Amino acid sequence: MSQQATSYKMALAQLASDERYSEVLRRGGLSAGIYAPHQSDDAETYPEDKIYVVLNGSGFFNVAGDRQPFGPGDLLFAESQVIHHFEDFTPDFAVWAISCPAGD
Repeated sequence: MSQQATSYKMALAQLASDERYSEVLRRGGLSAGIYAPHQSDDAETYPEDKIYVVLNGSGFFNVAGDRQPFGPGDLLFAESQVIHHFEDFTPDFAVWAISCPAGD
């Protein structure tokens, strides 16, 4: 993964029909990829902080029971170890998913 720039369309094209995530960048504790779930998204926690940039679609982002609407261009954040997931999203939903070491 030595690319300096990746377009949304190029990253989305890397997803196989059964995949939901494709990493496009990894450097140290930073990871970024395209995330496009199919029909549902499981509630999860991660050891890293998560940042999502909505590229397409709309729906709701549920972080520890706080449900907020989102749409293209929105920036979403979930702290490490906090359960979160996407709900009631449109079929074209896709985000840049960025993981970084947990902050203080």
